[in-house]
Amino acid sequence: MASESSSHNHESAPDQAAVSPRIAIVVIVILVIAAGLLAGWGIFSRMHNDRVLADTTTQLAAPTVIALPPKQGASIATFALPGNVTAFTDSPIYARTSGYLTKWYFDIGARVKKGQLLCEIASPEVDQQLAQAEADLTTAKATANNAHLQAKRYTDLVSSNAVSQQDTDTFVNQDAATASAVRSAEANLQRLRELQSFEKVYAPFDGVVTARDVDTGQLIDQGAAKELFHLQALGTLRVYTNVPQAYTSNVKRGAKLDLTFPEYPSRTFQGTLVRTADAIDPVTRTLLVEIDVDNRNGELMPGALAQVHFKSSSAQPTFIVPAAALIFRRDGLQLGTVVSGSNGPLAHLVPVTIGQDDGATVQIVSGLQAGDKVIQDPPDSLIEGEKVSLQQGSSPNPQGGK
Repeated sequence: MASESSSHNHESAPDQAAVSPRIAIVVIVILVIAAGLLAGWGIFSRMHNDRVLADTTTQLAAPTVIALPPKQGASIATFALPGNVTAFTDSPIYARTSGYLTKWYFDIGARVKKGQLLCEIASPEVDQQLAQAEADLTTAKATANNAHLQAKRYTDLVSSNAVSQQDTDTFVNQDAATASAVRSAEANLQRLRELQSFEKVYAPFDGVVTARDVDTGQLIDQGAAKELFHLQALGTLRVYTNVPQAYTSNVKRGAKLDLTFPEYPSRTFQGTLVRTADAIDPVTRTLLVEIDVDNRNGELMPGALAQVHFKSSSAQPTFIVPAAALIFRRDGLQLGTVVSGSNGPLAHLVPVTIGQDDGATVQIVSGLQAGDKVIQDPPDSLIEGEKVSLQQGSSPNPQGGK
């Protein structure tokens, strides 16, 4: 029995030794597979989280806007544009010589004629320089006269060999040099005389003194550093206005236009369209025009605001949008609209031309269509093709706000 038991033990030992390595390999394989599955699950989870984060960030980055269809405006047969009234001639008056102001003759509001004396300036240095120049001219003339006589005398004697040719040439050259010195002295004298004439300041044209910035005894420096008077010609006034590109076909030189002014609510003045810039401003897409108005009775004043009334050749549909919806950039006036995209609503910027502007709302005369949805208060960072998020439940505000 003992021998059998010993024999059985010897037989089972090899089996245990053979089974143990296989089990170890299986366990290792299972552990490797489990580790791979765990690693793959981790990578997949991180990729999924990254996608969710990216989608969430994109959604949050899209600005939320209110987009509403524009309000239909009345068709335009006539339209009014604001105009800036300026003087026909507007000139600041400066001193051409330095000195002290001794007297002025006209104050603000005075009507002066061309050539009337406005003020006088005392310039003792200029006066003394003029006296010196006159004396220098007298000396130069005397020297030149003597040189001319000597040259003539030697020229007559050289033919009889009474004097040398060299001496004759010397006196002839002196004659020419002294004659040039006389011309130089005359030019200097004329310069100082003209400079002295600037001690009296005269009106360059018929007009009204609108500013006086000096007083008696004040030190005056020549040049444009200090304005003495400001003079404006008011017999005819210029009115400048900018016509939108859509209406430039209505601009005709020589056309008679009606103008109204706030200070005369029940009156209409008539002006003549005299010239245009003949070029569209690429920033505002408008044409600068000038209308001249007769103002010989002095009722109108430069610097005022006028309304210039134009007649349209054909009625055009318009739209009304809030003033806050306008986008002001170097590309000109634009409006932000919302269009459909493959991934949702997108912003689309359209250039527009405005008509009347009452501060709260703006009339759009070109650039919009009836089916467009206008972003009511666009963010400053809004760009073309940017994804936007539409706010639900918003309703139009007739005053142009949210």
